[in-house]
Amino acid sequence: MDDLIETTQQRSDAQLIAAVRAGDTAAYGLLFQRHAAAATRLSRQLLSTGEADDLVSEAFLKVLSLLQDGKGPDEAFRAYLLTAVRRLHVDRIRATTRTRPTDDEHVLDRGVPFDDAVSAAFENDAAARAFASLPERWQLVLWHLEVEGQKPAAVAPLLGMSPNSVSALAYRAREGLRAAYLESHAAATTDEACRAVTPLLGGFVRQTLSARDTAKVDRHLDGCRRCTGVHLELVEVNQNLRGLLAPALLGPAAAGYLGATGTAAAALGAGGIAAGGAWAT
Repeated sequence: MDDLIETTQQRSDAQLIAAVRAGDTAAYGLLFQRHAAAATRLSRQLLSTGEADDLVSEAFLKVLSLLQDGKGPDEAFRAYLLTAVRRLHVDRIRATTRTRPTDDEHVLDRGVPFDDAVSAAFENDAAARAFASLPERWQLVLWHLEVEGQKPAAVAPLLGMSPNSVSALAYRAREGLRAAYLESHAAATTDEACRAVTPLLGGFVRQTLSARDTAKVDRHLDGCRRCTGVHLELVEVNQNLRGLLAPALLGPAAAGYLGATGTAAAALGAGGIAAGGAWAT
């Protein structure tokens, strides 16, 4: 029995998701245990404790339904779950604004526009779009290591890999993110000089270019505001991925979510483990 529990807990998020799609609700219990603390941490930045717990339950049920329908994430479970929490919260706000009491029949039941600035920012932000274009495995490792600041040893079980393999994967994911970011900018311009320099900007930021290419980029940046802007944004991608992606995904709650202490997260996690059995019924 202990061997069975250990084997189950060693399964990666991708394996657990596949098991859920195959009808194994107990596998969803382990996903709940792994990620409930994070979902609660976010929801408590948005709502009071009681309402926050309801929002977390609703988000888990929503994602479970999607997985059972063959939809939802294949690997990057946490980022998807946190997005579900935020979007369900936005839906609640929209529903509240549509049902405001009034005596004016012309206003009654009329939809009130709600601008989700967070969604708009994510869709319009080049770094966020580049992140969304990556394979889910890369999204998972970047979110957990770069955004949440976890160690490779803590992320290894989610991927079914060794800590060293997680570190190697993270390196490839960072390179992939830079490449995707630069590719999106290269595709957005028809200027031949810019198209020639854009692929060099990644190496320019990391200071890995030859002296000749470095001088070429320097000369171009001196006279091109567009590429200077791309360069500055790429510096942010290289140095502050957490500061770029967390607000894009989590909105104004990002600072509180990321600022929660490890002790608080551990306490929430203990509660999540106790409650996780509900998914195994």
